[in-house]
Amino acid sequence: MAAHWTLNDLPWTSFDPSKVDPELLRAVKAAALVEHNADDYVTYLCNVFADDPEFCAVVRQWGVEEVQHGQALARWAQIADPDFDPALALKRFTEHYRLPLEATASVRGSRNGELVARCVVECGTSSFYSAIRDATDEPLLKLIAAKIAADEFRHFKLFYEHLQRYQRNQPLGKLSRLRVALGRMQEASDDELAMAYWCGNGCQGEYDRAKQSAAYELRASAVYRFGHIQRGLAMAFKACDLNPQGWFSRWFGALAWRMLQWRQRRLASIAAA
Repeated sequence: MAAHWTLNDLPWTSFDPSKVDPELLRAVKAAALVEHNADDYVTYLCNVFADDPEFCAVVRQWGVEEVQHGQALARWAQIADPDFDPALALKRFTEHYRLPLEATASVRGSRNGELVARCVVECGTSSFYSAIRDATDEPLLKLIAAKIAADEFRHFKLFYEHLQRYQRNQPLGKLSRLRVALGRMQEASDDELAMAYWCGNGCQGEYDRAKQSAAYELRASAVYRFGHIQRGLAMAFKACDLNPQGWFSRWFGALAWRMLQWRQRRLASIAAA
């Protein structure tokens, strides 16, 4: 396996302050905290898969790479905004948001369901960073986002391979997998991203989950184009053993794109008011 990239491989001097989008910067700060918090996910997953050393080894390496994603994004954000203190923001975030680290069984109902959920997360993050790569004109962020997007796609394949391994022993039906996938997609508006956005942007005012979630979504969703949504959903459909290029996938992708556009208009009007 080729050596994974490191922070030292990035051309930090290529940063162009004139190309920074301040609204996207706010979303990147939140993303940095979520990525940096991967150690909690490693603990949770290794508890759930405690008797599967092969998978736990994969998860630990995955966690190392996810934390590095957070470090790269945080360093970029600090260059873009010298007042941003990544260590303080992360401390506040981890004080306010924690995973169920004591859990020994998957919150998805089964190990297969847990792996479907992980595939969905990697689909979403690969699409998100691909969208940032294509939306930003700032050369350093474009490169960081491209590297993270490639990592997240590779992580999807890793989780998908282990999902296939578990499916061979105790299959989870397509409908159940789709139910898990849709449920995990809906969690994009849960406390994690809202709290990360609040903590990453100075904890201004009293924390209001709905308000912070909407503020994050308004900024993050602006980078997407239809192709990003379509490719991400195709990957999620593959994890559910559904045809990623079939009519249902195409219909669902078109529906998701229209819903995203509607949400963007609604959030923009709320922000303007």
